[in-house]
Amino acid sequence: MAGVPDLIVIGGGSAGAACAARLAEGGKRVLLVEAGKSDKDIRSKIPALMSGIVHTPEFDWMYKAEPDESVGGRPDVWPAAKRLGGGSAINGMMFIRGHQWDYDRWAELGATGWDYASVLPYFKRMEDNERGADEWRGTGGPIAVSEVRSRYEVTDEWIAAVQEAGFPRSVDLNGEFAEGVDHIQLSQRRGLRNSTAAGYLRNTPRNLEIMLEAQVLKIEVSGGRATGVAVRRQGRTQTLAAREGVVVCAGALNTPRLLMLSGIGPVKHLAHLGIPTVLDLAGVGGNLQEHPGCHLINEVSVRTLNNDGRGLAGVGQVLAFVLARSGALTTGIGHAQAFVKSREGLPAPNLQLAFSAFAFDVTEKGNLALRKEPSVSTFVALMRPQSRGRIELPSADPDDAPVIRHQLLGSEDDVQQMIDGLEIARRIMAQPAIAGHVVSEVRPGAELQSREALGHYVRAATIPMYHPVGTARMGAVDDPEAVVGPDCLLRGLEGLWVADASIMPTIPQGNTNATAIMIGERASDLILAGLRERLAA
Repeated sequence: MAGVPDLIVIGGGSAGAACAARLAEGGKRVLLVEAGKSDKDIRSKIPALMSGIVHTPEFDWMYKAEPDESVGGRPDVWPAAKRLGGGSAINGMMFIRGHQWDYDRWAELGATGWDYASVLPYFKRMEDNERGADEWRGTGGPIAVSEVRSRYEVTDEWIAAVQEAGFPRSVDLNGEFAEGVDHIQLSQRRGLRNSTAAGYLRNTPRNLEIMLEAQVLKIEVSGGRATGVAVRRQGRTQTLAAREGVVVCAGALNTPRLLMLSGIGPVKHLAHLGIPTVLDLAGVGGNLQEHPGCHLINEVSVRTLNNDGRGLAGVGQVLAFVLARSGALTTGIGHAQAFVKSREGLPAPNLQLAFSAFAFDVTEKGNLALRKEPSVSTFVALMRPQSRGRIELPSADPDDAPVIRHQLLGSEDDVQQMIDGLEIARRIMAQPAIAGHVVSEVRPGAELQSREALGHYVRAATIPMYHPVGTARMGAVDDPEAVVGPDCLLRGLEGLWVADASIMPTIPQGNTNATAIMIGERASDLILAGLRERLAA
């Protein structure tokens, strides 16, 4: 880009790509700086290959968390995408918005203007929904929202069984009521992954430049204003200036890391590492939240993707993909899902049950491999865990990975809710609509019947869902832990905004990618409005 851009956007992920594109559409000259490579890799485009790109160094920073005593001291690996499109380029493609209550709760906690009525137009603006437009859904947007193209009868049987177990059938879990059971919708277009890179950045306007494989080392601040960034690319370090400011969209793990490397964060932590404090913000890195979940796996006597993933059947699925963009190779992380309450009096479902017409085994090397027998899995996830963690720096070296301190099951009540979820998942598999096809329970195993035994299983088998949020959260002016205001502007500095999953005050219901994209969409309008006001002042 010739000359100095108006705005530099750090991170071309789910939120960053959306934000940068909309800022450019709004007339700003934008430089989007992304540490990863292009998303134009066949392994990213074909949905079923996702298991081969997460936890793969070419696609994933693979940050190792600190040992988590709540799951037996296991040090989980938390993904962070290393591709344009961010999480949307490597995730399971489940498109779910969350519950209306989540956003109304954000507003109650001080994120005014982020209630459901206020964010709904941005959810509608971003999507091109295969089901069509209505009061709740949108068409014509950059992100295609499609139906599952790998259908198995056992999925419909599970949906019927959920209803037999006493839960409602949802017309649309992304519509008016985000409770009950329905087929999953996916961020796909014609059977291919539709990342934010594909949706927002394919036909970039002339006033948007994308710089790939460029690591931002710090945000430059002068006179109380963000003025640019220090970037290392191809072994060369340079400072890039921005006329109006910088937008940080590096994600819930890397946004607080970058802020602290720039001297913005808890003063004691920065001083301990020898980083000069630019701005003492206690909340940077705190409030880390993640969805915990574990599997119920059953062997069944009907056809599943486990049958179609090998041999001649596998060849047929390749042909189905090539000729019709359908079949097993279009499969996302699941086929159907239910949001349910395990307790009376809750304002929104506390559990997500995601059903897949396939199941994996863990090999001796720790890799995932499709089970040889036809199998199904129900992933039981807790929607609003009580545990809170923290992102810290190990040193002042920008090449060091962030320190992730978090307990997935830091509350005993969270464990009990997970047990509730497993018992509900088992009850569903025992319903007439599906029970006749169940051969056995592979995990946790039919021998584990008591809540105490299931508690041991939960503590051993629970994993992160890769939905980290909250580490630079929005809040009211008088909230000492808030990092940004409802306008996404960082507290205490001009010209520095944050727009990604890190600003979520609390974790929403379901998979978080759609919410992150919505944040990028809404933040772009807030930033443009703020700049117009400043110009008019």
